[in-house]
Amino acid sequence: MPEPFSSFMSRALFDPQRGYYTRNIKTVGARGDFSTSATRSPALGKRIAAWLKGAQNVIEIGAGNGQLMEQVQRSLGMLRRWRMRFHIVETSPVLREQQQKRLKGVTWHETIESALAATGGDAWIYHNELLDAFPATLIEWRGGRWHEVWVPEELRPLEIDPQPFSALRHTAFADGQRCEIHPSIREWMQKWSAHWKRGQMLTIDYGDEFPALSHRRPGGTLRGYLMHQRLYWPELLQSPGRMDLTADINFTDYRAWCRELGWEELSYQTMAEWSGYGEADGAGGAFKCVIHAAAAAGRMCP
Repeated sequence: MPEPFSSFMSRALFDPQRGYYTRNIKTVGARGDFSTSATRSPALGKRIAAWLKGAQNVIEIGAGNGQLMEQVQRSLGMLRRWRMRFHIVETSPVLREQQQKRLKGVTWHETIESALAATGGDAWIYHNELLDAFPATLIEWRGGRWHEVWVPEELRPLEIDPQPFSALRHTAFADGQRCEIHPSIREWMQKWSAHWKRGQMLTIDYGDEFPALSHRRPGGTLRGYLMHQRLYWPELLQSPGRMDLTADINFTDYRAWCRELGWEELSYQTMAEWSGYGEADGAGGAFKCVIHAAAAAGRMCP
């Protein structure tokens, strides 16, 4: 049966029985299908530990194999670590098992609402390469308007409010240009934002501002990873549930949604600028680091 690509991506990644993250992911890193900035170097964990100065409750959302949390705890030192309470939000049973073998002194949660309830809404939150796995709505410019891409491949009229999405308000495209938008991220943020009362949140992901995000990318940023091989459309539609699917983050949209929720932006930098990590291989420019304070209760950002 035909379905929007966003539905296909959601099933391929998160179906309870056949989803990549729920059942088929082996690990993250050299032995998995892809690596993250945390599995390539301990530098990021050290920088996050420095940022957590003054935090009492720490929440990591989507902790992969647990290596980043391990690096953070190790970099904090025994005394600072003893004063903190650590929580992980993880929906993948496979990855949670790996985290539990690696980590101690951590409480696990299925949802961020549960983690925030445990901290009384007072928490410093971080997530690394989390948002790029949210189901993306794939759109294509054709005949002077945007259409939604369905699979098997066909175009249908796009029925969505354009206001929250910078790409939908942009019309200077050639026929065939594809982009991704993320209503799924916006809906997720709106769902739990009221539970976060105090603290800061660090978001790390690959992406860019719009329209630079789409520059020289007529097919968009959507791709799949299988055994460290990068696959593009239509190959990424093959064997759903067997590979990671991902799309770059539109930080123009993401930062605007954070403002809508009343969060104060404390900094927006490349990873190289914020941490010094990734300068040698160029990854530090592709990744962005943005820090927000809950409910505009901003504090000086180290």
